[in-house]
Amino acid sequence: MLCLGIESTAHTFGCSVVNSMGKILSDTREVYKAPEGSGIHPREASRHHMELSPDILRNALKLANVTMEDIDIVGYSAGPGLGPCLRVGAVIARTVAGFYKKLLVPVNHALGHIELGAMLTGASDPLVLLVSGGHTMILAFSHSRWRVFGETLDITVGQLLDQFGRALGFASPCGNRIEQLASQSAGKYLQLPYVIKGNDVSFSGLLTAAVKLASHKTELADTCYSLQETAFAMLAEAVERALSFTNKKEMMIVGGVAANKRLAQMLDSVCNRQDAKLFVCPIKFAGDNGAQIAWTALQEYLATKMNVQVEESTVQQSWRLDSVHVSWRR
Repeated sequence: MLCLGIESTAHTFGCSVVNSMGKILSDTREVYKAPEGSGIHPREASRHHMELSPDILRNALKLANVTMEDIDIVGYSAGPGLGPCLRVGAVIARTVAGFYKKLLVPVNHALGHIELGAMLTGASDPLVLLVSGGHTMILAFSHSRWRVFGETLDITVGQLLDQFGRALGFASPCGNRIEQLASQSAGKYLQLPYVIKGNDVSFSGLLTAAVKLASHKTELADTCYSLQETAFAMLAEAVERALSFTNKKEMMIVGGVAANKRLAQMLDSVCNRQDAKLFVCPIKFAGDNGAQIAWTALQEYLATKMNVQVEESTVQQSWRLDSVHVSWRR
């Protein structure tokens, strides 16, 4: 079977064609670039998606060397995400599914990150750290659901990096820019708030303190280094506690922040201490993409034959991952 996956939760609009064997036949996407010092404006991002969607969809089919007649399933990101952006993807999915009489499968975006990461890395039963602009969660699978062992109490780690970067005048997403600056530091650590409560983390105080440091003309590389070290150490502590509690022998990191090499280094040390193997989603597919939607839609349909009628398809801006029944995992 072939699935066309459509991703549009936030700044990225992407389309991919994936087959039921897990081969990614195409992956095309474009990212909305916010003005310098600004975040994602939902209306502007949705307009970006609308304008570029015909070409991205056309290129995805062309690169896969297929037509819509060859597609069996259309999967779309139904949430969580920004309402205007989600609706663009949903409208396109409904249109092509309805016109070409294809199966239509809504997908939880966060679940897509996990399922694609597991397929690409070979992880079978991992503790998962999902870190992105929209998520910061530690998860383990039990009784047909991904159970939350820890999460952010306020902003996500992706928001931490983006909001700090925007305070410096960078354009979102800012994680890569901050990582580059941190790598230029000689390793001078500046004291910043470290807030972890049980297995939950809080980044808002860290953000405020880091922005204040930067405004005092402190060496920017040292501030970025200290911000990363503090935030990632909090995540590493929570992950290590969860690994010890669950006794998992695999740990996987997915989501856009999974591309950060320093975070992977810290988690590798955690896994070595806990006798677990670390799996890191390939950088190319760490961020939002249509392949995560296509692969998850395929898994859902093959396991349950679930699809929705076009007129009944919806989006959910706040669709919790731990509310999703996952029937194909044991």
